Amino acid sequence: MSPHVVSFHAESAWLDGAVVRDVRIAVAAGRITALTPGVSAEPGEEVLTGLVFPGFANAHSHAFHRALRGRTHGDGGTFWTWRTAMYELAGRLDPDSYRELATAAFTEMVLAGWTAVGEFHYLHHRPDGTPYEDPNAMALALRDAARAAGIRLVLLDALYLTSAPGDPVLPEQRRFCDGDARAWARRVRQLPADGFFRVGVAAHSVRAVAPADLSVVAETAWDLGAPVHVHLSEQPAENEACRRAYGCTPTELLDRAGALSPALSVVHANHVTDADVALLGARQASVVACPTTEADLGDGVGRARALADAGAVLALGTDQHAVVDPFAETRGLEAAARLGSLRRGVFDPADLVAALTTGGHRSLGLEGGTIAVGQPADLVAVRTGSVRTAGSDPSQLVMTATAQDVTDVVVAGEVRVRRGGHAVVGEDRVADVLRRFA
Repeated sequence: MSPHVVSFHAESAWLDGAVVRDVRIAVAAGRITALTPGVSAEPGEEVLTGLVFPGFANAHSHAFHRALRGRTHGDGGTFWTWRTAMYELAGRLDPDSYRELATAAFTEMVLAGWTAVGEFHYLHHRPDGTPYEDPNAMALALRDAARAAGIRLVLLDALYLTSAPGDPVLPEQRRFCDGDARAWARRVRQLPADGFFRVGVAAHSVRAVAPADLSVVAETAWDLGAPVHVHLSEQPAENEACRRAYGCTPTELLDRAGALSPALSVVHANHVTDADVALLGARQASVVACPTTEADLGDGVGRARALADAGAVLALGTDQHAVVDPFAETRGLEAAARLGSLRRGVFDPADLVAALTTGGHRSLGLEGGTIAVGQPADLVAVRTGSVRTAGSDPSQLVMTATAQDVTDVVVAGEVRVRRGGHAVVGEDRVADVLRRFA
């Protein structure tokens, strides 16, 4: 029996880097089966007004950080003082409360137009470090949360063994630690992946994973056919600690370990040297920028343009969710590049859309990121006539829209957001959950 075909009519659609008017998008079994431009809407079609983009992929998320939004600014401080508050929050979570919090965070993402998320996951065990009865209980809570929100989840299960090179984990980090790399790998291999829940792997950082253990991460990724992620050079202190311990930069250490490849995504890369840029580009690694988080934490201005010019592929993430807005991330990427170069238009609008779409999907090892026959039917409709977007050249909408302009979101052919409201999880429920964590 042939799969049921549904049809969407896009007032305008982003096809191959250009805006195309009046596009019919036929969908069956969650995939696009036909595209017909230049046609009027027919009765019974789901009409998507404004400009329809491919689904956005959030390549770096820590869902539980969402509970810290609006609660850290008054204390001032730095990334390191913020980290103390993060540890306190992490210590309060169990699988049930984590499921609630992550459902709220993922629902906010879907409402903003993110249709896939890479969750960089290191809350593995009880606060004292002992495993739950199911050693993957916290990961499965994230899976359940993603299903409730209707977002594709790539769980980037992170190896975390040391607090600094050669030093044991701190008491507040015990729940992140599996004891050794082989124990971590055995646990990761038990995770039950499916069509909407893919398993990836991560080395938390060169601070938390020794060079000898990077080979276990690479081996596990190879066995699972999984993407690999790592935090890289977010803070100068990380670089300094790496040089003291190993006599090189974090990027050089990854290269020595054979970890730099097109399958690797490095997150942040704010403080990389010219030699680091050349290495990351030559290996065609993905670089996941998180501009709103990097600004919020005072991480510094990255080198995204230089990295892209060298051959790296850019993606975007919301990280600690100071803001959940894909357009804020694109504007942040361009704004940081302008501040560093003293010129405008460092990235073309099509480059910024690519970072949200094809770049993010590549980073997560997912299909998607384009509206094309055979691709997953993940679509985001954005208003072109709001007080923010009216008068904008549609091809530059990525620089003027906000998450408030997202009206409809389709994931695998299923409408998850219609006219600004989530199909399953109400915004009042999301707000109630977040208030409980304050």
